[in-house]
Amino acid sequence: MSRRSGILEFAVLGLLRESPMHGYELRKRLNTSLGIFRAFSYGTLYPCLKTLVASGWLIEEPGSAPEEALAASLAGRRAKIVYRLTAEGKEHFEELLSQAGPDAWEDEHFAARFAFFGQTEREVRMRVLEGRRSRLEERLEKMSASLARTRERLDDYTLELQRHGMESVEREVRWLNELIESERAGRDQRRPGPDSPAPERNGPSRSPAGSTTNSNTTGDSDGLPRPRGASGGSPPEAPGQPDPSGETTP
Repeated sequence: MSRRSGILEFAVLGLLRESPMHGYELRKRLNTSLGIFRAFSYGTLYPCLKTLVASGWLIEEPGSAPEEALAASLAGRRAKIVYRLTAEGKEHFEELLSQAGPDAWEDEHFAARFAFFGQTEREVRMRVLEGRRSRLEERLEKMSASLARTRERLDDYTLELQRHGMESVEREVRWLNELIESERAGRDQRRPGPDSPAPERNGPSRSPAGSTTNSNTTGDSDGLPRPRGASGGSPPEAPGQPDPSGETTP
């Protein structure tokens, strides 16, 4: 399995954990929620879905009422197919969420992992964030050394491009520092002292920002600042765009 296809499978499983979807809706969510998938096509998505079905992690279900399915059949169109996560698929996704190795620190995989931090355990989030920061600090050191060696040979525009790249990395390192500090602050606030009452098992809890969260969720995002400069959605889909699955756009 290539790294790119592995990231896509991870993202598909994560979105379908939230709710079952048909192919068009799933592609739209991938485009708008995860910027790294803006340019991918149905020709990439459907083989991925078929692989996940064959692995037993997804099942296909008819997504239309019986009369609508009959109308589609009479009109020569295929009825919509809804993809649902199986129990094995949920278990596999949770296993993927628990991984915090070097692959999770790379550019594309980190973006996908961060999109599902709300479903990720706090300690795993910390390891991923710290690993990503370490990777970027190494990159920044190499860029700085390279710029020092080649500065005299670069024209003004190439030099400015190099500086822009370094500034982008520095901004992300600062953002990661903020996230890591917020994670630590949230963890310290939840650690009870010797005379503290036992924490409630259920019910909402207050984040440092005053927002209400539910302590029953798998991931605990108390105190997390919202990432700045998150990628925006892709251009709206053109109406009537054909869907290779036989679905029609709304």
